[in-house]
Amino acid sequence: MIQKVQSFSIVVSWLLLVLALGAGAVHAADYPSKPLTYMVCFNPGGESDITARIQEASLKKHFGQDVVIQYKIGGGGSVGWSALVRSKPDGYTIAGHNFPHVVVQPLTRGNAGYETLDLTPVYIFESTPNVLVVRADSPFRTLDAFIQYAKAHPGVVTVGGSGSHSANDLGTTRLRKAADLNVIYIPFTGTGDAVPALLGGHVKSLMTYSTTAVRYRGRFRPLAIASEKRMEVLPDVPTFRELGYEVVEGAYRGVAVPAGTPVSIVQYLADTFEKVMQEPDVVQKMNENGFKIETMGPEKAAEFTKKKTVEYKAVLKELGLVRK
Repeated sequence: MIQKVQSFSIVVSWLLLVLALGAGAVHAADYPSKPLTYMVCFNPGGESDITARIQEASLKKHFGQDVVIQYKIGGGGSVGWSALVRSKPDGYTIAGHNFPHVVVQPLTRGNAGYETLDLTPVYIFESTPNVLVVRADSPFRTLDAFIQYAKAHPGVVTVGGSGSHSANDLGTTRLRKAADLNVIYIPFTGTGDAVPALLGGHVKSLMTYSTTAVRYRGRFRPLAIASEKRMEVLPDVPTFRELGYEVVEGAYRGVAVPAGTPVSIVQYLADTFEKVMQEPDVVQKMNENGFKIETMGPEKAAEFTKKKTVEYKAVLKELGLVRK
């Protein structure tokens, strides 16, 4: 009798598993059947927004559905990511996913509103190294001039950037440490907000991205780029390393969904973004705007998240910035 009950339980378990897998397959087959919401967690005009706008038409074509770009601004992206993790995990709400923000914020804040693993990375499609820029009419013509002035005037030089606990913030922290500087970092809600602050003379410099240095050629003077080697799109801008400072930092961007989203839907989204990022007009616009195209699907993106978590945690511990 006991054996019959056990056999029946095993059969029921298998049936439930088959039904669950079948339901997931049907769900994936019907997806997407309505418009998608693509949340941008930073200001209009910033890198996340520019990328989404470049992708928009191609996404609509490949999804066969409308893609509504929605802004959820604040907290260096955390307002949007907090909203994402509270959304239904059905693949109809996706959000721009930014490193180091999604790793650093939960490590350094008491409550960021989300945890790194609450976000399931779908695809990482671009990166932008930090660039230190000043206005074209600035007296600082070189990084050395900037550093010498900052050393002579501690606590006076302001460095604007996109968000707190972001690539710009961390890049400024790395520069402080590498050059033994006392400069003040001023966080803005996005690059789109930081740029007018420099143009208006409200800050002396920006730790911004390669995209901004490209977009504002002639209005901004790049002093150094925080990449391993010079970028082709900015061939005359030396790296911090070339100039003797160990500053390598930048942002990686992609899209994410809430944890618990069916694997089949995550893969469908990843495949779609991969197709979009191979479209010739998308590639051309990304290159022209100073983005470096990345190709990390769900598995590689998850591995990248683990790697970056270890890396950033070590850096933050060294700087005494880890709160948990």
